[in-house]
Amino acid sequence: MNFTAVVSVSLKDSILDPAGRVLLDNLGKLGYDTVTDVRAGKQFRLSLSGERSEVEAQLAEFANGVLANPVIETVEWDLQEAEG
Repeated sequence: MNFTAVVSVSLKDSILDPAGRVLLDNLGKLGYDTVTDVRAGKQFRLSLSGERSEVEAQLAEFANGVLANPVIETVEWDLQEAEG
């Protein structure tokens, strides 16, 4: 089976996010006063192939060990069967 995964990585809430702070300050200067917080992050879109259980196990392993630093970052992912 073929799958598509979207992995989102962001800093833990307890970690200072300087990029988010800069964005928040700039949005305020531009008049977007409804924004009260910004946390920057990164997103990965992957294509995977194999049995679902094996794909999920490998995704969990490399998402937490390769794509993110589990000491300072949190990871979330969405795994969907690919169309076609």
